Amino acid sequence: MAEIVGSDMEELDEFEQIIYHINSGNNFLLSGGAGSGKTYTLVQVIKKCIEDYPTSKVACMTYTNAAVKEIEERVNHKNLNVTTIHDFLWDNIKHFQKELKQSLVSLANDELITRIKISTVDLVPNDFFDELEKGIQYKEYLRLQDGIISHDELLILANHLFLTYPKLSDILKDRFKFIFVDEYQDTSKLVIEIFLEHFKLSDKKNIIGFFGDAMQCIYDNTVGNLDAYKGEENDEVREVKKQQNRRNPKLVIDLANRLRTDGLVQTESDDENAPNMDEGGVLKTGNIQFLYSDINNIQEIKEYLGWDFSDSKNTKELNLTHNLIADKAGIRNLMNIYNSDGVLKYKNRVRKYIKDNGIDEDFSEMTFGEVLDFLVGVNPTNTMQQFIDDNPELYDFARNQNWNVLSKIYVDKDQLLDDKKQSEDDENKKGSKRDALIRHLFKIETNIFLYSNKRYNEFLRATDYRFNIRNIEDKRVLKASIESLIDVGEKTIEHVIIEANENGICLIDDKLEGFKTNKEYIFNRVKNVKYKEFQKLYNYLEGFTPFSTQHKTKGAEFDNVLVILDNGGWNNYNFKNLFLVAGTESVLERTQKLFYVCCTRSKEKLAIYFNSPSNNVIAKAKEWFGEANVIKV
Repeated sequence: MAEIVGSDMEELDEFEQIIYHINSGNNFLLSGGAGSGKTYTLVQVIKKCIEDYPTSKVACMTYTNAAVKEIEERVNHKNLNVTTIHDFLWDNIKHFQKELKQSLVSLANDELITRIKISTVDLVPNDFFDELEKGIQYKEYLRLQDGIISHDELLILANHLFLTYPKLSDILKDRFKFIFVDEYQDTSKLVIEIFLEHFKLSDKKNIIGFFGDAMQCIYDNTVGNLDAYKGEENDEVREVKKQQNRRNPKLVIDLANRLRTDGLVQTESDDENAPNMDEGGVLKTGNIQFLYSDINNIQEIKEYLGWDFSDSKNTKELNLTHNLIADKAGIRNLMNIYNSDGVLKYKNRVRKYIKDNGIDEDFSEMTFGEVLDFLVGVNPTNTMQQFIDDNPELYDFARNQNWNVLSKIYVDKDQLLDDKKQSEDDENKKGSKRDALIRHLFKIETNIFLYSNKRYNEFLRATDYRFNIRNIEDKRVLKASIESLIDVGEKTIEHVIIEANENGICLIDDKLEGFKTNKEYIFNRVKNVKYKEFQKLYNYLEGFTPFSTQHKTKGAEFDNVLVILDNGGWNNYNFKNLFLVAGTESVLERTQKLFYVCCTRSKEKLAIYFNSPSNNVIAKAKEWFGEANVIKV
């Protein structure tokens, strides 16, 4: 193939440039800003590879299960394998149990690898995992002494395997001629090392393609960009820039270009049918505003804007944290249980004290209270003590719980708020972090939601009662049962769980029973919350409210977007310094990228609200938004 360079390459569009690199055997990177249609190009490239190389397989990895399904729906072909990155890695190393076991031993004995440690032994012997009945397993939780690894450990282990055993790269390259990574900027450095460094240890050839946007890297512990690998030499990654914007109106594109820090400048699309064009094929102007006030009153800001915030599909209010949304969305009680339980935090403090001080007393038959009495002097912090003082009945209950059971209770807001869907037909894939109780409540509410929205066929497939339907009378009973369940009124979560079980709508299964036994403390707190609060949580996570966190909105788009600039006590971000271009470099960069993501969600109107900004912040806002668009409300 004749080499194409310089201006000749510029004559090709992004798709043609990528195909040129593929045919030349080059690894490549498609860099595209928000709304540039990167996923569209990814799908184009996959289809072309399948067409041109009909005997070769294509692997496509992306960040979420939702993105996996989107790509699978666009390209349905036997030669395409679409997964999340973690599932892809595990699928390709899980059969090499001998190597897995030896690598885990090596990592556990490496002082620099702090995440992989077996506390029961100082030096892990080579045969430590040999007697495991099921070998090394990958699950949602970590139990290393039993050979069970979780999310983070998988990446460390896979990286070590591909570095240590080049034959794995041989096998993987033979299996997949093409490996494409979507949203590459959210990928761990460990994964990038596998594909761009450890793969070089193999003499076999394949092509790695990356799709993404360095400016939309808003998660910690990710590669962020591929600057260290980009170039024009033999084994470097060739960058292709996708500069047209098909989503945002002109004013938002102009703002986004001012916010970018990597030199990529977006232009309007040359497709007159692009979503951001009007009926005459002209780029929409759009509307941007920077609003501020001396008193923090979001409702007044909404009234000023005059948008229909009940239209949750087209209008969103973006806040930094779930905590800032909890009261607005009506989920404060559940949020406090999963995020602010001072008794469980005190329990964690005691557990850490025992571990840090090498106390090897057998506490297994003791209660939490007896453990506290034995240790003496492991006191709660002031915040923990305040919670205990405000909730003496919770503390008394916890003190009487068996230490072995209570100490193993792990609670985190992700168990409540994670919005990934768990595919029930594939339990081996790692999906939602929701705990068994929240998953059960989601099953109940899905029944209620489907019936209430007259989606009767889907309801019949979802309800556990489907196995009891033999005649018309059974259907009448089901109708009465679900309609009784819909009328939740002031019923508690426990009441609804029992009613759904007794009526056969959603049966209590072993997973929920296990939760009630092993996490009785949490279940006792959640069961007394009104079920209608859980319904509000369901609506929030399913996108039926105007509220979203700024992180969760990535990849989405809405007609109207209101961004609330409030750090919410989170030191990882600083919106004031964003406008002053000041402060810690890492915090500034993190805030710049999140702000860019938020602004580029808008298809028509964008409003930013900042409470009590300084004069310097206002001056910068006028520079970015235009003086006429900076308004005091």
